[in-house]
Amino acid sequence: MPEDYGSHHDYFEWVREEADERTRSIEEALHKAFAGFIETREVDVIVFSSMSAADLASAIMGYPAILKALLTICNIAARAIERDLGIKNLDTYRPRLSEDQSKIIAGYIKPFLPDYLEIPTLAQVDRISFIDKEIRKRKGRWEKKILDCLNRCSAVAFTKRKFRWQGEIFELDAAYPKSGPVAFGIDIKRIEARRDIHKRCDEIVNKASRLKAAFPESKFGVIIYYPFVDEHSNVQNRLRSTDIDGVAFASEGKESINSAVRLLLSGLGVEQK
Repeated sequence: MPEDYGSHHDYFEWVREEADERTRSIEEALHKAFAGFIETREVDVIVFSSMSAADLASAIMGYPAILKALLTICNIAARAIERDLGIKNLDTYRPRLSEDQSKIIAGYIKPFLPDYLEIPTLAQVDRISFIDKEIRKRKGRWEKKILDCLNRCSAVAFTKRKFRWQGEIFELDAAYPKSGPVAFGIDIKRIEARRDIHKRCDEIVNKASRLKAAFPESKFGVIIYYPFVDEHSNVQNRLRSTDIDGVAFASEGKESINSAVRLLLSGLGVEQK
């Protein structure tokens, strides 16, 4: 890394002492909390302290699927690998690594590995990471469902695009046309926690005002996923602005998405099929 820019090792050292202390206290708390349910069992353990970096590189090269779990227990993400090692676009779940890259990664993560770890624990670490990834991916598909529905219901073609205002770049999740002055811009927001609603609403209002400043004749709307149905009216009040021409709420359901899309298109004055 360039001088004065931190690497993962630097970040790790920031918190090592506090992390060690927390680990000891958590282990003690677990022993006390579950004292009546603790059993000693025989289980296979990987002794990382007994292997060399070359041994680790050989394991990663031969069985690349193990990489995600190893990185996770070291608290290392793909962005750290790219930043510190220059290995770009690494899919940590299905890595394709050369022999040299395996050696570089092995040498990089070896100091962060624990002395030993049980195989079931390591497999569970991978499972947790995989589940989290897949859930986030499927949540992300909701936005695409909205965009697809917009294009099924609308007589014009919506697409994701960006616009510039006073040197700042803003992204619209759905817009028409795909280039030139924006006629219709739509923000698609998935908000799942009450504590996020104020920040997200502010972001929506800010984007709407910037769009109208850049293209005064444009129309701006938003479709929101917010599971607290009894609070939808409060959200609408927060989004009450002359720059916002329509607000609709949609859940995961096909009918809900279709109703929200048609309601918003009507409010924006978009011709429907």
